[in-house]
Amino acid sequence: MDQPALNTLLEGLIHTWENEVVEFKQADNDYPTNKIGEYFSALSNEANLRGLERAWLVFGVSNKTRGVVGTSYREDSERLHSLKQQVAQTTEPSVTFRNIHELQHTGGRVLLFEIPAAPRGIPIAWKGHYHARAGESLGSLGLDKQDEIRQQTLAQDWSAQLVPAASLADLDEAALHKARDAFAQKYANRFSGEEVMGWPLSTFLDRARITQNGKITRTALLLLGKAESAWHLSPYPAQMTWKLEGIERAYQHFAPPFLLTTSQLYQRIRNIQLRLLPQDELLPVEVSKYDQKIVLEALHNCIAHQDYMRNGRVVLIEQPDRLVFENEGSFYEGVPGDYLEGNRIPRRYRNPFLAQAMAELNMIDTMGYGIHDMFARQARRYLPMPDYDLGESGAVRLTIYGGVVNPAYSRLLIQQTDLPLADVLALDRVQKQLPIPDEAVTRLKRAGLIEGRKPRFYVSASVAKATASKADYIRTRAQDDEFYAKLVIDYLYQFGQANRAEIDKLLIDKLSDALTLEQKQRKIGNLLTKLRRRKRILNTGSRGKPEWKLAE
Repeated sequence: MDQPALNTLLEGLIHTWENEVVEFKQADNDYPTNKIGEYFSALSNEANLRGLERAWLVFGVSNKTRGVVGTSYREDSERLHSLKQQVAQTTEPSVTFRNIHELQHTGGRVLLFEIPAAPRGIPIAWKGHYHARAGESLGSLGLDKQDEIRQQTLAQDWSAQLVPAASLADLDEAALHKARDAFAQKYANRFSGEEVMGWPLSTFLDRARITQNGKITRTALLLLGKAESAWHLSPYPAQMTWKLEGIERAYQHFAPPFLLTTSQLYQRIRNIQLRLLPQDELLPVEVSKYDQKIVLEALHNCIAHQDYMRNGRVVLIEQPDRLVFENEGSFYEGVPGDYLEGNRIPRRYRNPFLAQAMAELNMIDTMGYGIHDMFARQARRYLPMPDYDLGESGAVRLTIYGGVVNPAYSRLLIQQTDLPLADVLALDRVQKQLPIPDEAVTRLKRAGLIEGRKPRFYVSASVAKATASKADYIRTRAQDDEFYAKLVIDYLYQFGQANRAEIDKLLIDKLSDALTLEQKQRKIGNLLTKLRRRKRILNTGSRGKPEWKLAE
């Protein structure tokens, strides 16, 4: 959201004032992270219970005056946004802010933390404790509210249903040992490995969200069940199939426990080393044909999102130059492109009980990072990007490439390892002869990365030629705020003082060409405000005609 939109949002929140899904704090730079986590848990849970998409924690507004007073909380942008990772590490399941909005209000700096509602059926805990709101007060999430959230999907969630005929004896000992080990690693900051290994089995399974009050669920049989106990799930086939296509043909079926057999399936894939030859070099770059983390991420996603009521199996087809993953059911929350930047957090799951259990065992995350990580890792291996085919069959097909489509693309990635993922995605579409947006065409042509005319573009065969145009390309990319801050500090050190016009002249041409003049001027104003609040510079003039000097 831009600044006017944020200002309108803030006015609306102040007008309705605090309630179960909105909290205001003045907050100084030392506001405790633990308190933020407690509010995150409470506001997220309350948003879920009220059927809302988000809740808000706002810094820089006084509870006494109900007006903007500004906040000094984490004025450094990098440190501010590191809070996302801190929250993700300590919430259960792992979630974090959808966004942190910074508003430069006339009354001071305001931070609006956008908190996603807890997923249906899954309450959010902070450091193992569930929090809630009672009006404007922070408290514990009572058992009645916990049950209300957990019951949201139990009736519809195939994976949460109990299997009365099954018992703990139907679970595989090796899988149970690995599950405890995975859980202990995930929560190493809370429990020692010895403590987790010492819990009674029923206690561990309940804490790992695999059973319900010690009773066996379909999730427990899928992840930890013995192969000979899979009949409990009939007529639903609990099965993964590996199929080899090409000159040689073979196949193998894999039954539970999926916690173990996904790795066994991976071992069947023929994973040789590929030799990629960079431009004008004699020594090749070697990469494995398939990355284990990518393959297991894709396979675990198939298990988590499979529509088991369609009575199908998860299939992995190995072709000479690619892997094709298939699972029953449409893409459940949004489309794959929503998750490429790693910012989208899924709100719903087809199998929420199964998804939460897999997250507890470190098989998947529930933050929507999986797709982004698969694409980023494939780019770092200089190979084509994965392809999703949602089709019309009600199934999802994911293709992971294990070979080069266009040598120019791979050579370019080897030569320019700092390309943003958005540019790599566009180049990948070009090599596959797929259309790309006009703005991407302009950006890539300016950088010399593609050639040709619409609609027939192709990746530039000459990396050297592309390198000659790097200066134009770099001008469209924003630098870190500290880069611009150093220019201002150096200028003031050299010349003693500067007015706003002189600082504009210093920075305007150095800011990203992707910004309009108005956006550049606003960014410079925000930068000066930040430096003033950090007491690195001071204004010896008036507000209308500032004269900036270095602070003593």
